[in-house]
Amino acid sequence: MADQIHLVSFLIHSPINHTIGTWADPGDNRLQAMADVRLWQDLARTLERGKFDGVFFADTPGVFDRYRDRVDEAVRYGVCWPTHDPVVLLSALAAATEHLGLAATISTGANHPYSVVRTLGSLDALSGGRAGWNIVTGHLRGEHRAYGLPELPHDQRYDRADEYMELCYALWSSVGEGAILADKATRQFADPDKVARVRHAGEYFNCETVGPVWPSPQGRPVLFQAGSSGRGQQFAIRHADVVFAVQPNLPGMKKFMDDFRATAAAQGAREPKVSFGVQPILGGTEAEAKAHLKALEERIPIEAALTRISGTLGVDFSAYELDRPLQEIQTQASQGLMKAMASGFGDRPFTLREAAIRYGLAIGIPQIVGTPEQVADQLEQIWRETGCHAFNVTPTVMASSVAAFVDEVVPILQKRGIYRTEYEGRTFRENLHL
Repeated sequence: MADQIHLVSFLIHSPINHTIGTWADPGDNRLQAMADVRLWQDLARTLERGKFDGVFFADTPGVFDRYRDRVDEAVRYGVCWPTHDPVVLLSALAAATEHLGLAATISTGANHPYSVVRTLGSLDALSGGRAGWNIVTGHLRGEHRAYGLPELPHDQRYDRADEYMELCYALWSSVGEGAILADKATRQFADPDKVARVRHAGEYFNCETVGPVWPSPQGRPVLFQAGSSGRGQQFAIRHADVVFAVQPNLPGMKKFMDDFRATAAAQGAREPKVSFGVQPILGGTEAEAKAHLKALEERIPIEAALTRISGTLGVDFSAYELDRPLQEIQTQASQGLMKAMASGFGDRPFTLREAAIRYGLAIGIPQIVGTPEQVADQLEQIWRETGCHAFNVTPTVMASSVAAFVDEVVPILQKRGIYRTEYEGRTFRENLHL
């Protein structure tokens, strides 16, 4: 278990964060923020005031297009569309902060390793070593269609991603220690003997070059990964500094940690840190917090929710009965949804409508509902009982829900001595205690 709780803000650069329909809340500023970087900078400064380790941007580089085999509902309801490039935004956030880590989701599907190393390396250098990369292998059909890519089978995507990372490591280590001389008297900028030439000819990638960026104070960006399948966990154990996990409740989180530790031990590998997704729902009283949650749920159009869950799970749910228990629908698609949702609903029957709305609320991330004291209690309980390292905290209404958490929950955690009062380092890696 970490010596203290670590917090990362879990965001998307789109009209919603993870809760469908929040852009329509009278107090939400996401529509303005889509065209005003100053609002994002204000948010970053709030997170830094709350001593968050960093921001972590999810990304959907292609529109959701599984539901009814069209994009209409995603466009109509603003379900992660439009989706702006998070790395561009992170550069602006770097200028507005001094300590906040800056992590972006970048798919290995549509981007060559050299491009990712160059882009994130540039951010890492300019921010003083605060860049992070959430590695995804690109499972959304919309992404494949947008970039004209073939859809690879699940395990092959990870085979390709292993080679991808092999090339990234070679590029990151290309510029050796002491390579940069910057000697103005002799006009020698760098020592070629300390800059290794990368020659990679693999099954999926070819590259011959040298490392493209200034050496980073933290060596390379912090690596996040969210693989949950057996093959995905193998990849995460091999490559990730921090594993991001979505589990619906405390028993699921504890089981995930036990399984993950067993997998790491079986591979003879070190155990990556784990960060669980949570969505705090705050109120002055517990009843007020529950009413807030109900209002969020009621704002979600069912077709928008079906668009989100269809795109993520790769199944068109338009032909399924909304209010019939899914346990009665014996199809491969319903079995996949059952597996994804069963632990969140326990043993009771649940319908497609219920599952879709819950997914539209926070992609399966559990809500922590209550007063600031109750939310702090639950975070501490999860942290102590699972031994997790961090939480990816996803907000609801922007930016008020972030400010409320920073102003009302963070001081309670600090008073208990389980959350920092000052940053310990300057790089993302140092502040995450990696």
